Amino acid sequence: MKNIIIIVLVFFLVENISAQESQNSTYKKKVLESTEVDVLMSLYGQDGIHSAVSGGEGTEELTDFASSITVSTPINSNDVLTIEAGISAYTSASSSNIDPFNSDKPASPWYESSGASSSDVLVHASADYSHSSEDRNSIFSGNINFSVEYDYFSIGFGGGYTRLFNEKNTEISVKAQVYLDQWKSIYPKELNEFYKDGLDGEFFNEHTITGNLDYNPNAFSPNIDENRNSFAFSASFSQILTKSIQGSLFFDVVIQDGLLSTPYQRVYFADREDSFIDDYQLADDNENLPTSRFKIPIGMRLNFYLNEMFVLRTYYRYYYDDWGVTAHTASFELPVKIGSKFTIAPLYRFYTQTASDYFAPKEKHLSTDKFYTSDYDLSDFDANQYGLSLKYTDIFTKAKIWKFGLKNIELRYNHYQRSNDLDANIITLGVKFVD
Repeated sequence: MKNIIIIVLVFFLVENISAQESQNSTYKKKVLESTEVDVLMSLYGQDGIHSAVSGGEGTEELTDFASSITVSTPINSNDVLTIEAGISAYTSASSSNIDPFNSDKPASPWYESSGASSSDVLVHASADYSHSSEDRNSIFSGNINFSVEYDYFSIGFGGGYTRLFNEKNTEISVKAQVYLDQWKSIYPKELNEFYKDGLDGEFFNEHTITGNLDYNPNAFSPNIDENRNSFAFSASFSQILTKSIQGSLFFDVVIQDGLLSTPYQRVYFADREDSFIDDYQLADDNENLPTSRFKIPIGMRLNFYLNEMFVLRTYYRYYYDDWGVTAHTASFELPVKIGSKFTIAPLYRFYTQTASDYFAPKEKHLSTDKFYTSDYDLSDFDANQYGLSLKYTDIFTKAKIWKFGLKNIELRYNHYQRSNDLDANIITLGVKFVD
């Protein structure tokens, strides 16, 4: 939080210097007239019965609180600098079972353990610089970002170009982005201990194995390469079709290579006898997936201005990757103006996907398989999302906090439900201030 406050103060200073310089030059309308500050907070909770950490069976209970602040400030008439920083803190019954054996109660995939992996904090920040041409028909942008948590670090950078023409009724954008990530691999407790010391080690001497007493996960070995790289190219085309209809088309190409599996997610084989400590089945291996992935999402948007009270926003996306997953997404949102300052917007989103070639439920994989996962995010499922938002907007920013006026505030609630028994709820609060 101290670093976030410093960032905000620095860019307030830059904005004031820019304002003083503009007084000594001929006035020209800026791309961004004044500093804008966006504050976003969200609370997310989920529960389910297919924990990937426990090999496709067990609690998926998770709670996450996230907050971020974004400061956009005009450097001069043509350039805008945007700084964003945020933090996300979660507690997870599922990830706590990376080591389910350190609790006072018997180990079980259905209960939370008390290990360090039961919670984590993600910190992220980004900087984006954009430059608009004198005629405002060309926009160049560049960005850099990073995020870090206990077992993962990511740094990214990229740039883009936007061109407006046909009296700004047509817009074409292209963007390229690179992410260079690194895991700090954490493995299921029993696999890690067996690899180090075998059944004669301290861990297995302190715990009693039941079922198959000759537990031997000989397929497991630690990762040699812990890097993950992602390269993305995006393009979009937007067109004002009529006075009341706007449409856009977009597509992305994403190439990933490196460690694409999650090291602490367990897998159980059908051709291996089961071993247990308490009620927790010991893993036969951890998740193993290819070291490359190719993704293509293609989509479109159509927005219809119905009248002064109603606007209909529609969205469709098709997704394909070379892991065997294909997906369709469709959503509808209907903002309704209530008076001059309030808007209420119901939302519905439908999603369906096929299973990855490498997915199988618990104890359906064979030890002879080359790749395997029991992560239900890669299974076939349908999902429905229902949402409602309430937004207050004051273009005159009469309400003030210090020297900043309140431009808008939005409260949004979404309920998400998957056909494979995962339910989630998220509440989001966003506030925009302008100088």
